[in-house]
Amino acid sequence: MDALFKSLADPARRTLLDALRRQDGQTLQQLQPYLDMSRFGVMKHLGVLEDAGLITTKKVGRFKHHYLNALPLQEAIDRWMEPLLVKPAAQAVLDLKSQLEGNSPMPKPDFVMQTYIKTTQDRLWDALSDETNVAHYHFMASHATRDGARTTMFLPDGTELMSNVLLTSDPKSRIECTFEPNWDGGGAPSRVVYLIEVEGDFVKLTVEHYDLTFAVVPGEGVADGWARWAAGLKTWLETGEPAHFGSRASA
Repeated sequence: MDALFKSLADPARRTLLDALRRQDGQTLQQLQPYLDMSRFGVMKHLGVLEDAGLITTKKVGRFKHHYLNALPLQEAIDRWMEPLLVKPAAQAVLDLKSQLEGNSPMPKPDFVMQTYIKTTQDRLWDALSDETNVAHYHFMASHATRDGARTTMFLPDGTELMSNVLLTSDPKSRIECTFEPNWDGGGAPSRVVYLIEVEGDFVKLTVEHYDLTFAVVPGEGVADGWARWAAGLKTWLETGEPAHFGSRASA
């Protein structure tokens, strides 16, 4: 919390966060014009924000892309303010087949989120890969079933919420799957990658969401849905108690 509030105290860093709020995934070259200072000065401010967990980065080729990370702010809000409200997310995606089979340059994620969970690599892997665990932490789904590579999640009334198809996996470190929503009319699949890294007594979980055709707004829609999903997962793994961070509307 000290690093979080210290990083927010500087107007230059707030300017960078505002720039990423308007357009997530920008590079250092794209962010430098927002501040009247040298490239090195901008890099130092970005480093402070990254150390505070307010941004996370993804290197694609020669470029490092910067993304807002909403979880530290949400934890502060949950501690001192009213919980965030969920707003409905309109889902539309690019064609997955052409993305996976084409020879286009390596894409950058449309959304990135990181959180640290005090658990083991095995427990986090099981939570993500075993559909029976969904009922313990998902903020909307009451249960899930699996048919081959496809996992389907359901609302308490039995309505199908969403499904995903496993594309690739590296045991205990990486899962790549489709993301196929069925609320608000559904849509074609996008793609999600889960990355698991052990850091001391904690495990770092990174979520990368690709192939979205709309801008991700921090604190709303997809971003808010992922934050609630991560909050439930973290709470269940760290306390052993089922955690359901429900919403007033579809996420």
